[in-house]
Amino acid sequence: MCILETINEHEDLLRLNDEQRQQLCQEIRDFLITSISQTGGHLASNLGVVELTVAIETVYNTSEDRLVFDVGHQSYVHKLLTGRRTDFSGLRQFGGIAGFPKPSESNTDAFVAGHASSSVSIALGMARARSLTDQSYDVVAVIGDGAATGGMAYEGLNDAAVSKEPMVVILNDNAMSIDRNVGGMARHLSRLRTKEGYLGMKKKYRSILRKIPGGKVLYRFSHSAKGWLKRVLLPTTIFENMGMVHLGPVDGHDVNGLITLLRSAKEMRQPVLVHVMTHKGHGYRFAEEDPARFHGIGKFDLATGNTNKSGAVTFSEAFGETVCQLAQDNSRVCAITAAMPGGTGLLPFKQQYPKRLFDVGIAEEHAMSMAGGLAKQGMVPIVALYSTFLQRAYDMILQDITMLKLHVVLAVDRAGLVGEDGETHHGIFDVGFLRQAPGLQILCPGSTAELRDMLRWAVSEQSGPVAIRYPRGGDRDYTESAWKGICETVCCHRVGEDVTIVTYGTLLQNAMEAAQLLEAQGIQASVLRLLAVSPLDAKQIVEKMSARKRVVVVEEVCSGSGIREALAWKLQRILPECRVDGIDLGDGYVTHGDMASLYKHYKMDAQSISEFIQEVVRHEN
Repeated sequence: MCILETINEHEDLLRLNDEQRQQLCQEIRDFLITSISQTGGHLASNLGVVELTVAIETVYNTSEDRLVFDVGHQSYVHKLLTGRRTDFSGLRQFGGIAGFPKPSESNTDAFVAGHASSSVSIALGMARARSLTDQSYDVVAVIGDGAATGGMAYEGLNDAAVSKEPMVVILNDNAMSIDRNVGGMARHLSRLRTKEGYLGMKKKYRSILRKIPGGKVLYRFSHSAKGWLKRVLLPTTIFENMGMVHLGPVDGHDVNGLITLLRSAKEMRQPVLVHVMTHKGHGYRFAEEDPARFHGIGKFDLATGNTNKSGAVTFSEAFGETVCQLAQDNSRVCAITAAMPGGTGLLPFKQQYPKRLFDVGIAEEHAMSMAGGLAKQGMVPIVALYSTFLQRAYDMILQDITMLKLHVVLAVDRAGLVGEDGETHHGIFDVGFLRQAPGLQILCPGSTAELRDMLRWAVSEQSGPVAIRYPRGGDRDYTESAWKGICETVCCHRVGEDVTIVTYGTLLQNAMEAAQLLEAQGIQASVLRLLAVSPLDAKQIVEKMSARKRVVVVEEVCSGSGIREALAWKLQRILPECRVDGIDLGDGYVTHGDMASLYKHYKMDAQSISEFIQEVVRHEN
């Protein structure tokens, strides 16, 4: 009998014995490997938390208790155990379940979790809300998979420790070590501490003392004396120094042992950190051997672990290759990334110039300020971050980069729609917040060739800050480079007398196809592509406009975060009769799905652009 098929809620897990739980864990692993091989998704991280998640869902009822994930790509097992097993065929697909926790999807998803290092702060907020409203649910935060390298995690832990709010923080340590216990005695105490006998004895001792006259005072004295003696004689962890009870490290693949430990941690009714050691990719050889490749992977062959990779060079790969070339020619060139040397294309740079590659962990604020320090002292730092994660460094871009006009190059990867990762990962805000930074030039290549040329120019011919934003994947039917420098930032790809379409980046293909559809309706459209959105050169645009009364700006941003309003204001001063309309992704957050489905749903595909412009022309006539 397949146990997994019988599990839909907390009560189903409570009926299992020790052997059945172990069987369930194996069934979950087999299910994940098979299912993700067909849909793609985050495999290695979820294989690493199978036993941990089964233990959490057994000890806690997540429909009432609050389970907060950090870097929520490790929530697949949680979704399997909370009634969404049959939905996994649509994982990360348009209209299907998300690859991250999503409260609108299930009440067991306590909070959204696409970015990192915020789980402890969120969980503490929930714990304090519980106290203020006299409720009795439990609160658990699962942090790890790199999230504990972010400074915000320690801000949350520091506050949680002094709050005395009952909550459990689980550190999922999958070879990302935070602190290291040293010496035989420390290891011995760690083993003792995590045994049921030790925790049970401690609990009975506290219970007995609290029942006798003066017992509470005696317990506080003995507890303080024990803590003082341990601090004097033995190494302590950063968590204990903050004031949290620290249990572990323990084997994260012993499901029954984890259940015993979590029950004890829960009953302590104070801030507790449980340190769990897991193995990313556990149970699938290919994911164990290469967890980075199986972190977020497309469809793959079960027997070999191989994927069908396109032969086209991606923007990230082109970026990485060019940075290596620039570093060869200029010893002052260095690169910074935040826990993503592979995703940003910097692995070759890391191999060739290890002393000039700085991977700071999930700490974008630190990355940006450090880049400022490097630039101030004569280096040329290139900071490679995904657009969605660059949001965390907004203050540092203003205060530590552009205010001093420092020569820092921002490589803004995954700009625009990113597809299946959804709301938390689409890069649809960077144009808006980067354009607010005085003196920051923002370039938008439409091809990998253009990216290479812009990057060389930004490093070798500039002395101030430059951002280059480019999409996920490779070229989209446009492979030439039109970049000649900041003095010529507008390309005319089509001439028409009725309406001018203005776009930038890789949306050119959609705009050109829309122009062809319009031609079939008797409407002649010009198509202009901007190579830079800051500075926004209205004079160049006007010079290349054939149709000067109707302009439609098409951009892959949320409403109010693009260039339409700024362009309309600039054009109004030159062409008072010019009307500027716009097509963008709308006011809300953008869901997950393949690119074609998203373009169609948000009316940014060629057909929708054509229909919108037809309405504009009819209205004007």
